[in-house]
Amino acid sequence: MTHYDSFAMVDWSGGNDTGPRPCKDAIWLGLVRGGHVVPPVYLRNRSAAETAIAELIEEELHAGRRLCIGFDFPFGYPAGFAKALTGLADPFAVWEWLEDRIDDQPKSNNRFDVAGQINALFAGIGPFWFNGLRRDIPNLPRKDTRTNRDFPERRLAEDRAKGAFTCWQLGGAGAVGGQVLMGLPVLSRLRRRFAGKIAVWPFEPLDRPVSFVEIWPGLIKGPVKRAEAKGGIRDAHQVGLLALALSRLQRDGLSSMLKVDAPEEGWIMGLGHEDKLNEVLRDVGDAPLTPPPLRDDCFALPAGVDWTPVDDALALLRDRLRPVVGQSDLPLTQALGRVVAKPVVAHRANPPQPNTAVDGYGFAHASLGEGDQSLPLVEGRAAAGASFDAEVPAGHAIRILTGAALPVGVDTVILQEDVTLGGNQVAFRGGMRKGANTRKAGEDVNAGDVVAGAGRVVTPADLALLSAVGVEHVTTYEPLKVAIVSTGDELREPGQTVRDGQIYDANRPMLAGIVQQMGYDVVDLGIQPDDRETLRAAFDDAAARADVILTSGGASAGDEDHVSALLNEAGAMTQWRIALKPGRPLALGVWHGTPVFGLPGNPVAALVCTLIFAAPAMRLMSGAGWHRPQGFDVPAGFEKAKKPGRREYLRARIRDGKAEVFASEGSGRISGLSWAEGLVELAEPAATIQPGDPVRFIPYASFF
Repeated sequence: MTHYDSFAMVDWSGGNDTGPRPCKDAIWLGLVRGGHVVPPVYLRNRSAAETAIAELIEEELHAGRRLCIGFDFPFGYPAGFAKALTGLADPFAVWEWLEDRIDDQPKSNNRFDVAGQINALFAGIGPFWFNGLRRDIPNLPRKDTRTNRDFPERRLAEDRAKGAFTCWQLGGAGAVGGQVLMGLPVLSRLRRRFAGKIAVWPFEPLDRPVSFVEIWPGLIKGPVKRAEAKGGIRDAHQVGLLALALSRLQRDGLSSMLKVDAPEEGWIMGLGHEDKLNEVLRDVGDAPLTPPPLRDDCFALPAGVDWTPVDDALALLRDRLRPVVGQSDLPLTQALGRVVAKPVVAHRANPPQPNTAVDGYGFAHASLGEGDQSLPLVEGRAAAGASFDAEVPAGHAIRILTGAALPVGVDTVILQEDVTLGGNQVAFRGGMRKGANTRKAGEDVNAGDVVAGAGRVVTPADLALLSAVGVEHVTTYEPLKVAIVSTGDELREPGQTVRDGQIYDANRPMLAGIVQQMGYDVVDLGIQPDDRETLRAAFDDAAARADVILTSGGASAGDEDHVSALLNEAGAMTQWRIALKPGRPLALGVWHGTPVFGLPGNPVAALVCTLIFAAPAMRLMSGAGWHRPQGFDVPAGFEKAKKPGRREYLRARIRDGKAEVFASEGSGRISGLSWAEGLVELAEPAATIQPGDPVRFIPYASFF
């Protein structure tokens, strides 16, 4: 059975550079790696696409991953063409023939001329047709000439794939012919660049780390249409969904698709297996596409590990977790607080044109002489939104107001306070610097620049920047949904009657506040009693409604610690004994594909474990990437003798430039959480801290 770690799909184009803004009828690259959907990448021209594909191949080879790349154009021509053109019945001979003759630039290429040259090699009309250029090309008809030719109109694959176009057509709707002529030279270069690493299906055995296959998005029209109905660009949906479908068919159906005998013409992968492709994408359109669930063993500790240092625990979380939420395209006005899923590029420069930074008078610096200056004024003025359309003659000046585009003939502006105005002239001292008081076009941002990278949480300032450069929609991750549950017969809601031995639930409101402050949606499952079946039902509910589950209490190994017991029963529980104070036990597991953080029941320990471990983990799962809180070295306003072995976090605040710590380190003193403004972090070694010694203070806000 052929197995791949990564699937990449390419929606190709035979046309010219499409510019910096993602659009349809361009080149799109979709990728699913290890079952995880990577946002589709827009590639503006074939040069950029070839570079991106080569970089992807190098990355996968370096990581030891097997890669399958699909391209949506034919790898071969109808039977007989290869031998007639090259003398060999070998599709690779055609690839190399075209590579030697195709000249491809971002804004122009010679595909129509090459097609005419090929037609001239054969008696009669020749196979290629539809000259899409304004100029005439010898031997290339403008109209359909699908009669009296030496070769079949279609390959056998096109006869089976209803709606597929012929590779001889170069212009008009469905001009696959241009894609083939421009695509095969790229494949030929990649095949030579990675010699011995690439196998081309179905011409070669798939026994190499990288496979090239031919695909056709028409096989999954239904899922693409459902995804497109929710917004976005069709071509981007196509590559992502095809890659996802093949990834999901790894265990059932992929091998049968590869059993094809088409040594000269090639074949469309998945043709004849449309039912399987569409079945595995049946969830598309019901909800935003989400990555598959985490493996049940994602929290497993390495063999022999008992006590886990804090940094090791954080590294394990960072390595094992990944985004678990879907994506959606939002209007810019609705993107505040959302996580950017795909880099956002500027649609136009800022400033879009050279303009003035002050109110004053503009002129050409080259027209100035030595010493003091006196320039006549032209009629009219330039203002923001009311440009001066004529050219300012050399040796003249124009009245210009802040923000106005510089008229032709103006490259320098002098402040109005620095001139004497009279007699329709301005006079000023010499010594002006060229370009003074002006802004260059794009000196802030150029068109095509990335203005918001993937993983960034959109801020009000981002809204200003993105709006200024013409961005209307942003692809963002859906908000992380976090289920919160407290366990224990002793817990009651505030306002309820309490008996001896019962307490009010402090953890759930605290955890909900943290989740909301991080910008995520809270799924409140309330207080669950110490009953295993009741808690099992709550976990089932949480897994169906949320991306992450936070529990407090019941995470140790006692008779009533049902969180640990249920996760153990599911075969997906690890109790991390963290070398940390407060909050050593941290139960981690997966319930029906949903990660579970079993926090200590003590509120102080629950808060510390949430901030140190759950907060960065949730941030990563939300798509925002791993976040290390920013700390500051400040003088200690306390003294302490610390024992070795564990990292300690003290409730603290800053007063008079020094870190004060709460009077008691008792983990039951909830008032210290409210008193504090952050935590002082003390490393694992023993230490004797005196007032004035430097200590690390981390504000609460740094964790979010």
